[in-house]
Amino acid sequence: MNKKKKSLLAVSFIAGVILIGLYGVDSSERYIAVSELLANPQDYSGQNINAMGVVEDRSLHKDSGVTSFDLKDENDENLKIHVNYVGNLPSNLAEGKQVTIRGSMISESTFEANKIVTGCPSKYTE
Repeated sequence: MNKKKKSLLAVSFIAGVILIGLYGVDSSERYIAVSELLANPQDYSGQNINAMGVVEDRSLHKDSGVTSFDLKDENDENLKIHVNYVGNLPSNLAEGKQVTIRGSMISESTFEANKIVTGCPSKYTE
């Protein structure tokens, strides 16, 4: 193979890896902060939305197939919503960890999630 073909093959491979990595991620959807959900919960009632925040310490409970926790705002830890979830949990779900959830507001302070995504654990430690 000549050098030009190898370069084209390498670029194609990298593009393929990027596309596979982004598969299933809808970048057009917005992630809503807990503070925004609490400001106007009625605006999100019954809608399937993405929200983000941090799992509050000492709030993660698993009971009879239901997982619940409080999700606090990243910028104001006094702002929280309660999250209920039924389904397979990400293996790295933990208190103090940033997560994104998908689902809907079912009351002014309760979110029913149908998907939870955690960030990848860091390869680096301090």
